[in-house]
Amino acid sequence: MIQALRSAFHRLDPHIAAWMSKHGIAFLRYTLAIIFIWFGALKPLGISPAAELVKNTVYWFNGDDFLVILGVWEVLIGVFLVVPKMTRAAILLLFLQMPGTMLPLVLLPEVCFTDFPYGLTLEGQYIIKNLILISAGIVVGGTVRER
Repeated sequence: MIQALRSAFHRLDPHIAAWMSKHGIAFLRYTLAIIFIWFGALKPLGISPAAELVKNTVYWFNGDDFLVILGVWEVLIGVFLVVPKMTRAAILLLFLQMPGTMLPLVLLPEVCFTDFPYGLTLEGQYIIKNLILISAGIVVGGTVRER
């Protein structure tokens, strides 16, 4: 029985891997776009759970104005990701934005950590998850010369 399952898996595995290889980048591109459009749209609408964190981080700007600018910026990243010819612009905007998303770790460590440097608060986890967005941006950006 176990041998039959192994054999079936070994026959199926190349097909699954090929399907993932064929569709993975597109899924990554569109899910990344959804994240940026969704999270970005929340900011100017005044319903982002990250609003206070952003305002407290960029205290040298008017927080409400900055949230609108940041939200539009993020929506643009998402929209540009959906349009393959705009991938370079999306990746540029993404990589210009990402260092700013890490600022609270430095400027507001008491908000980001329960026990520095490992114990993260929910806000800290929200920030650290941006590492996957950076990696996804690198992968999607790596496709710009394939056309």
